[in-house]
Amino acid sequence: MTDTVISTQDILRQRYGNDAPETLLRNGTIDVILSHRSVRSYSNEPLPEGTLETMIAAAQSAATSSNLQTWSVVAVTDPERKERLATLAGNQNHIRRAPLFLVWLADLNRIARAADAREMPHEGLNYLEMWLVGVIDAALAAQNAVIAAESLGLGTVYIGAIRNRPLEVAAELKLPPMVMPVFGLCVGRPNPARPAAVKPRLPQEAVLHREEYHAEQIPPAVERYNATMSAFYAAQGMNVEGDWVDHSARRVAGPESLSGRDVLREVLHRLGFQLK
Repeated sequence: MTDTVISTQDILRQRYGNDAPETLLRNGTIDVILSHRSVRSYSNEPLPEGTLETMIAAAQSAATSSNLQTWSVVAVTDPERKERLATLAGNQNHIRRAPLFLVWLADLNRIARAADAREMPHEGLNYLEMWLVGVIDAALAAQNAVIAAESLGLGTVYIGAIRNRPLEVAAELKLPPMVMPVFGLCVGRPNPARPAAVKPRLPQEAVLHREEYHAEQIPPAVERYNATMSAFYAAQGMNVEGDWVDHSARRVAGPESLSGRDVLREVLHRLGFQLK
């Protein structure tokens, strides 16, 4: 599809409310990205043959630092294993219902083993930088996979709660040292009886800074977003206490609000990451 300049689009209004940009370049790929929504209800239809392989090909086409490719993924379809993973990840039922559940991993083990096989040093893997590279690589790869899945009409939702009990997840998936579960991803055909909505995002002024960081432009943008989210919750019939700032502040109030992830540094050491 040829790029065109648009002034108004329904999808932009859904994404930004009254703060939609006046103009935006558009093509089929951009439409897929802007239409992203978290899908937590799936039909009983099986995935098209080749779905997993297509998603992984898309994932492997993402950028990766120095071509190190410090990520892996475990594809889970066994109902009993999905049941156990769902329990570990906050008892989220959509993990059970999704025909495919992917656990994305920061994986430094593969490079370490390859270097060991040639008796080459790899102490650099013991530093915080390389763990961060693995997490970033996994995130970039997963988002490519999500876009591929959504372009095929499938629905997805990320599962950050896979980090609630990472040691148990690592044991369930038989992860070797220096491999960490970063997040999960449900994949399935959206249930037409329970359509998911596009959730509004912050106005671009809250995240886009030109030339320098302009802190003064953030508060008014956040206040407008609070109003946008209140309207969204009302339209969806959702009984949400407070506005976006209230919700976000409660989520980061203290270690008790991190769902067990406040001990992540210790867990990473136990998973074989030295984090120097």
